[in-house]
Amino acid sequence: MTITLYDLAGADSNRRFSPFCWRARMALAHKGLAVETVPWGFTEKDKLPQPNVGRVPVIVDGGAVIHDSTAIADYLEEHYVDRSSLFGGETGRALARVVQNWTETVLQPGIIPLVVLDIHRHSRPQDQEYFRRSREERFGKTLEEVVRDREARLPGFRASLDPLRRTIERQDFLSGKAPAYADYIVFGAFQWARAISDFELLAADDPVRAWRGRMLELYGGLARGTPAYGD
Repeated sequence: MTITLYDLAGADSNRRFSPFCWRARMALAHKGLAVETVPWGFTEKDKLPQPNVGRVPVIVDGGAVIHDSTAIADYLEEHYVDRSSLFGGETGRALARVVQNWTETVLQPGIIPLVVLDIHRHSRPQDQEYFRRSREERFGKTLEEVVRDREARLPGFRASLDPLRRTIERQDFLSGKAPAYADYIVFGAFQWARAISDFELLAADDPVRAWRGRMLELYGGLARGTPAYGD
């Protein structure tokens, strides 16, 4: 049976740019499950299956409707136990929560002021007014003001990656010799930025960039094969 994933898309319906949806897409690929994706825009609240919380990712697996990337990962782990584990046990699941908290309080908040105007540029025309209004209310300034002088702020962002950098200098993936859900959490943030912005976050010789490259090649180049910028 094919699982349906509702996935945030831009004006180009093949350009997918939600960090949370990328977590789900990589988790589904990790489990080797057949997936059909449905492109979704910010203002298409009624397009989502019920119960509807108005945001993605959402998967439909038979009669089950699961919202939220964390809930999706837990569901896949619990319902497809015969397939490769996303966590490698409860200890791995607990450590993935630490990675998730760092990603959502440091990494993603660090990325969005650098690329938010690019998100607006790539959004569907019918979504742009909503996106601009809601994000300018959040930041208290225009999108143009948010990204102003982003080149000057880039070194500080790169320095914030030191915990990640020090880890993948010593091993191929955050999870060790092979990728697991902790990698997909962090990768989702970088793939989100890569999908909608040509502003390169990582220096050419950064070990984080090399790790990102390894992630792009996983599962037959799943992430590399979608519209995006850079390597």
